[in-house]
Amino acid sequence: MSSIPRLGRRGAFWASALVLALCLWASGAPSVLYPVYAADWGLPAVVTTSVFAAYPLALLIVLALFGGVSDSIGRRRAMLLGVALIAVAAVAFALAPNVLWLYAGRILQGVGTGFALGAASASLVEHNVSGNPRFPSSVTGSATASGLTLALLVSGVLAEFAPLPLVLSFAVLFLLGAAAFVLVWRMPDDTAGLGAPNWRPRALRLAPGLLRPFLAATLSVSLAYSIGAVFLSLGAQMARDLTGTSDLAVTGALLAISAAVIGVVSVLLARVPAHVSVLLGGALSLASLAIMAACAVWGSLPLFLAWCVTGGVAYAFAFTGGIGVVNRAAPAQHRGATLSLMYLFSYLLQALTAIGAGALATGIGLEPAVDVLAPLLGVLALGALVAGAADVAAGRRAVGGTLSTARR
Repeated sequence: MSSIPRLGRRGAFWASALVLALCLWASGAPSVLYPVYAADWGLPAVVTTSVFAAYPLALLIVLALFGGVSDSIGRRRAMLLGVALIAVAAVAFALAPNVLWLYAGRILQGVGTGFALGAASASLVEHNVSGNPRFPSSVTGSATASGLTLALLVSGVLAEFAPLPLVLSFAVLFLLGAAAFVLVWRMPDDTAGLGAPNWRPRALRLAPGLLRPFLAATLSVSLAYSIGAVFLSLGAQMARDLTGTSDLAVTGALLAISAAVIGVVSVLLARVPAHVSVLLGGALSLASLAIMAACAVWGSLPLFLAWCVTGGVAYAFAFTGGIGVVNRAAPAQHRGATLSLMYLFSYLLQALTAIGAGALATGIGLEPAVDVLAPLLGVLALGALVAGAADVAAGRRAVGGTLSTARR
């Protein structure tokens, strides 16, 4: 082990960012292909969205049981386990003969991401290569968006123009997983002082004094993930049914625009205060939901594109702001568990949104389903706005009290 050439601080930082990108690549890889599975195997919308939801459901179970595991076994070991499972999931998708294999693949993806996501997010903070403490949050947003963007583009292009459309996309994912595994293997050993590895499941607990910022952060990230669930589970069907396009490359490109916008905006948010991002994320999410509802009414390709762009900007603000609030508030010894707990609630809402969206689309039709989803997600956006504003007000009161005490 000691003879392995190790990455330096900068290399470890960017290897962690690659793991985050891989997690979202895995999440988005099947999204463009759901209409193909549905057509080939006669699957209703509720089945394809429940396949999508198997990922966050598996992930949140892992987060509930092992969410703080990287605090006790090290970020590197947790990421290695997660990346290996994501690579195995890619094989399951590539060989899938029926929908049960899709469920198995999504479950493996969710378990792998559950181990890797919180560890990689914490590793970015601990290997920060910038003097700006908000830089890891910005990179988290841009890395995950880059992975999702490329997944949608690659899947769409391969499905439309290459043979074996349900295989090649996952072959690419497997190769990326193997490359990420090698890079993480070369990261510095971070187990010094942690003691013997402890795999005993532990209930996630919030450190004292973190409830208010945790609530603001979790509602903000949950908002981003819930709207993202509509994009990733129903987006391809919406592009086909509401705009009339049947070209999978076009569908992948439309959905990828949203993810690309997330990445670009996340980079620009490196110097924006986290609470400002949370508040703007809530407001912009309300605007994107209004555009989504309008798209369902008029079935316009320009409106669908506007929804992708506005939703991407809103996601970037909401997600990056939420991550930034947690990174700033959580002490280092509780950061992995706190991030995992935040992801747990966020993925739970994402899963519920996906399953509910699919059930509505199957039961009442796609357009009426969107009409129901838009106001429900609007309530979540308002909750994020209120929680973010309350945390800002509490912070100002605390600073005011400290200054008053100092002046006495």
